[in-house]
Formats: sequence, C-alpha cells, structure tokens
Amino acid sequence: MVSNFDQFRDIYPYTSRYFDLNPHKYHYLDEGEGKTLLFLHGNPTWSFYYRTLIQGLKDGYRCVAPDHIGCGLSDKPQDYNYTLSIHIDNLEKLVDSLELKNVTLVLHDWGGAIGMGLAVRRPELIKRLILFNTAAFLSSHMPFRINICRKPFIGPIAIRYFNAFAKGVLMFGLKNQERLTEQVRAGYLAPYDSFENRVANLRFVQDIPMDSTAESYPVVKNIENNLQQFNKLPIMIVWGMKDFCFNHHFLNKWKEIFPSAEVHEVEHAGHLVVEDACEEIIPWMCLFLKNNPL
Repeated sequence: MVSNFDQFRDIYPYTSRYFDLNPHKYHYLDEGEGKTLLFLHGNPTWSFYYRTLIQGLKDGYRCVAPDHIGCGLSDKPQDYNYTLSIHIDNLEKLVDSLELKNVTLVLHDWGGAIGMGLAVRRPELIKRLILFNTAAFLSSHMPFRINICRKPFIGPIAIRYFNAFAKGVLMFGLKNQERLTEQVRAGYLAPYDSFENRVANLRFVQDIPMDSTAESYPVVKNIENNLQQFNKLPIMIVWGMKDFCFNHHFLNKWKEIFPSAEVHEVEHAGHLVVEDACEEIIPWMCLFLKNNPL
C-alpha cells in the first residue's frame, strides 16, 4: 500500500486484492458481479485510471482491474524482466486463477499490447473489445517527448529522478485540467513517489519495440499478425483526438484492422481519454454491452 493512500481513498473506494506471483504481489480490483470486464492500464497509470468506469459499471458487471508489476499498488522489484511477454504471462496467470471466461477486454496504452497478447494466446476467452488510445501493432511513430525518455542517461534521470513521465502525462495527456484536483493528482502520482518506485515507468518506455533488435519486437509482431481473427467480435473504439502519443495514425490503423468497429472520436479529449470524457464513455459502454450480449 502506498504511504499516502488516504489522500485519494474517497475517489478509489475499492477493496485491494493481491495475487501471489511468488515472490511478487500483483494487485488487482475485483468489483461487482456479472460478465467480466477486464480493464488493463498503461504507463504510467494504474487501475486508478479506471475508477470512474468501475463505479459506473460494477452494478451490472464484474470489473477486474490489475496493476502490472511495477505499477500502482503491485510490487515494484528493482531486478525484474519488465518486458511485454512477462506482463502477458502475469495477466494470464491471474485470469486463470480467477477462472475468468467470456471476457470483455477494456484496453488503454500499453494495456492494448498486454491485453491483445493474452487474446492471441487464449482467443477462446475473449468475447468483446473496447479500445482507448492504444496499440497492439508495430509503428514507426514516436513522439519526441517519448523518444527523449528512451535515451541513455536522459531517460533514467528524467523518469526516475524527476518523475517526468508520470507528471508529464498529467500535463500533456489530460486536456481538461480542471479535472486534475488534488485528489486526482495524488492518485496518479502516489505509487510513483520515489526513484525505486519509478522503475517500471522507465522499463516500459525502454521496451517500446522500434526495431527488430528489441526484445519485444517479435512479441508485438506476432500479436499484430493475429489481430484479424477478432474481426467478428463486437468492438468499440473510443479515441481522444488530442492525444500527443497515440494520434490519428494509430486510430486509422485500428479502423483498417477492425473496419466494423463502433468508433467514437472524442474531439476534446487527450491521451487520458477516460479521465477527460468518462461521463460520455460510461453510457457508450453500457449501450455497447447491452446491444452486444454474450
């Protein structure tokens, strides 16, 4: 548990659960009953990002939201293989432990590659997809603000010493800054309050597979090659159109892969589209789930 959890407990009123990955503890939420919605966050967010969606959906659905190792309230080991395949492994173990079936994946940022990595391994589990500003395919588009954090010396100093990645996503990824109350800011930043606790923030950035020499390149390539099989599933895409990172190139790629998807382009929202537009997103999700029953 983070030391300043009380600062945002009121807006994150959920029961913390832990799955033993031996020796590491994998934090997750498991709220409500019904068909499973599996919420997967990216970097540098955590399950806190989905708190409003969970609040709006838990009366009709089982909402499961893990924190990837190194993120949120999960353990943050310093000597750990923070790569995409390991995050997929961890998620698969949790899904099997909870015996999740008929899953609707809800994906944002790195959650896209992690979630679709699970889907490619276990396609029988996945029944619907909801995508928020994410990718699960290779791309040559790299914003300067992300690329600079991949540089030796610069990246570790900026991310681990100055917390530039977590603070930056709140500055550039949230368009409606009025939503960034003290509680909300504390919720996003609290898990990443020290050099040690920011290790995964850096490792995620370093793991972006920009060329074939990257360890996660073949993993993402395999995911990309197998996305077409999900074309017949009900799919909804909600996109913050002012995203500095996952811009229109990524949205257009998803439209090519899933041409029948229901698409909502949110003109006033940025990368943290759920934070910017939760009041619109919850009704869209409710209607999408109702119109596409399992």
